[in-house]
Amino acid sequence: MFHAGTTERQGRVVTAGGRVLSVSALGDSLSEARSRAYEASSRIAFEGMQRRSDIAAAAAGEEAR
Repeated sequence: MFHAGTTERQGRVVTAGGRVLSVSALGDSLSEARSRAYEASSRIAFEGMQRRSDIAAAAAGEEAR
């Protein structure tokens, strides 16, 4: 996981607005890597969060989730 648009407050990393996280993963195929990245991102939650579901869909030959 990579983060940007974040700041530290009282020892915690918090959003400072905008797109803040990028989750990547490895797999034997693009589809598997994409699935692993979405599984990992499903463990992350914070107030006001929005999750993109179309990343890599065209490259993986899949519908957006």
